[in-house]
Amino acid sequence: MDIFKLKQNGTTIKQELNAALTTFLAMLYIVPVNALILSDAGMPKEALLVATALITIIATIFNGLWANTPVALSTGMGLNAYFTYSMVIGMQIPWQTALGAIFISSAIFTALSFTNFRLWIIKNIPLDLRCAISAGIGAFICFIGLSQMGLIVSNSATKVAIGDASDPKVLVGIAGIVLMILFWALKVRGGFVLAIAVTSIGAWIFGIYEMPKDIVSMPVSIEPIFGELDIISALKISLLPAVLTLFVTHLFDSIGTLTGVGNRANLFEHADGERKLAKNLESDAIASMAGAVMGTSTITAFAESASGVEAGGRTGLTAVFVGMFFIFTLFFLPLFGSIPANAIYPVLVMVGVLMFSELGKINYSDPAICVSTFLTVTLMPLTYSITIGLSVGFISYFIVKLALRKWGDLNLGIITLAIISLFAFIASSTPNLFKYILGN
Repeated sequence: MDIFKLKQNGTTIKQELNAALTTFLAMLYIVPVNALILSDAGMPKEALLVATALITIIATIFNGLWANTPVALSTGMGLNAYFTYSMVIGMQIPWQTALGAIFISSAIFTALSFTNFRLWIIKNIPLDLRCAISAGIGAFICFIGLSQMGLIVSNSATKVAIGDASDPKVLVGIAGIVLMILFWALKVRGGFVLAIAVTSIGAWIFGIYEMPKDIVSMPVSIEPIFGELDIISALKISLLPAVLTLFVTHLFDSIGTLTGVGNRANLFEHADGERKLAKNLESDAIASMAGAVMGTSTITAFAESASGVEAGGRTGLTAVFVGMFFIFTLFFLPLFGSIPANAIYPVLVMVGVLMFSELGKINYSDPAICVSTFLTVTLMPLTYSITIGLSVGFISYFIVKLALRKWGDLNLGIITLAIISLFAFIASSTPNLFKYILGN
């Protein structure tokens, strides 16, 4: 086990195994949740269950061996919602083309991961803006979760309204939210998974949803989605805003998660810390390209890895063990496929809560931060678009700083992202004008 430098990191095989089990239980929900979200894009759910488990296994073990950190990788929450609800449903892009866009953004991310670009971004983009983006995505996916379970519905007069709480299926969703909040507040290990299990069993017992006929089976083929990405169509100028949004969101999500998890155990504070961070980002980027080929949305570092770090995980052996644990999920397809949708959607609400907490780190005394944070967070759910929220946030930050003549805060990174954001906003809000200008 010298490859993981266990003694040097003050850990043991037993400690790494226990940490891996903790991380596995904390993020097990991603298999049924991701499959459900992507299936709303018209993709076959059974193949998605297997593909999600497979890419989690491959990406996590690869990261453990490549970066030697206890960080697990899987399909990112928020990014999968953007894929389905903004790109496929909102922009009416075929899911094959959306996968092509993910591959392109991931390829760019991969190329830049082997340069100093990542460090340039970290140094030039204010932490407050990165926190605002995270909170905005949290609000966005929370809104999706509430609307998908029927707790929020459309209304011709008020745009949105409260759903019918007497509907048994809506009650299942409400019960799931309550349980997840309680388990999280009580710091119950594997609380998300436990809440899904309890809610599902209750829904099955009361006949609200059909019980699974089988529990275990051999994995199905992922052929219906494997290699189906359409890169050529994704290269259209009109899809550039989506590619840029995927890239920027993926970058900030990865940096934010790795920074947060790393701070728990000083993973990136030692002499080789910068190298480990770089290798984590490389694993993240490469895994996303592989994920697009396999038929899944963007892959990123999982914040739930922090639970394993708290349990003592210090090296890549933890990640390798997590990947091995996920092998078992491949054989529980009937069970995962029968989990009620409204037992799963509460996860989006709770993840939204956790992401929204990033607002507590923001310095609101800065007028530019105050304005850009508000617009970023509110516009993502209100416009049903991460692209709009992200672009308006950067543009407003730039305008306010410019008005205040705070030239020192307008570094090259901010100026570059403001220009890109303006480009993305015009493309998203006035697509026909944008196509006319470019002659496409």
